[in-house]
Amino acid sequence: MSVALKILVPVKRVIDYAIKPRVNATRTAIETSNVKHSMNPFDELSIEAAVRMREASTPGPKKSSSPSPTVADILALSAGPAKCIDVLRTAMAMGADRAIHVEIDPKAGGGEGGAEGEQGELEPLGVAKLLAKVVESEERNMVILGKQSIDDDSNQTGQMLAGLLGWGQATQAQAIAFEEDGEGWKVKVTKEVDGGVETVRSPLPMVVTTDLRLNEPRYASLPNIMKAKKKKLEKKTLADYGVDGSRRLRVVKVEEPPPRKGGGKVENVDGMIARLKELGAI
Repeated sequence: MSVALKILVPVKRVIDYAIKPRVNATRTAIETSNVKHSMNPFDELSIEAAVRMREASTPGPKKSSSPSPTVADILALSAGPAKCIDVLRTAMAMGADRAIHVEIDPKAGGGEGGAEGEQGELEPLGVAKLLAKVVESEERNMVILGKQSIDDDSNQTGQMLAGLLGWGQATQAQAIAFEEDGEGWKVKVTKEVDGGVETVRSPLPMVVTTDLRLNEPRYASLPNIMKAKKKKLEKKTLADYGVDGSRRLRVVKVEEPPPRKGGGKVENVDGMIARLKELGAI
């Protein structure tokens, strides 16, 4: 039984990984004004994984010798301010076919620090509910997303989405493969666990979250960047999907970690042991 993959890849606009974050003046959030932003690195892995799935099923030099289902459509989605369009264009330049931008004002209500009940940046549960609605409306049968975003490090959205949809899930994927039997396509995912790796298998539809060892994302070439400007980008709101973006949590305080103390030198091993005893380390 042949089933074409319709893949949803959520992407998030975050402070660039090379930028050192700074706490804002009110100590309620990280300062985001006039700071370079880019696509969440784990989401880049997800876009790359989806594009490679299509290449593996398409005749050509990159077609895989292993069985692979046809990829009918790769849809990128981002929820956030208007500037999220930049990361969606990047996703399409990397190979996504089209994109949806769900516009949200992060400073609405309580802003990034947000008080309970106010609308601002979506929390993981709100994102999962939004994605579940998009999966339903766009008839997706696979969702590939980063295991976490590097700004809040929640690592919750993929698991919540699988629970809401009642789908199988595999987290922290470092390899994704397909197998076909009489019942249809199965997704085989190898994931890192403490002390080794674990391989899980599930029928479609499925939610997969990506980890750093999965692949190395490609750079968007200039021709593809120009082509991405012509690809379809829809603009939606939370109301279009019937999703409540109210916050359930409030950030009480954000503090920078204490500065590291300088090290010291010792002449020999006996001196090191004596110093460690003084510090109470042994």
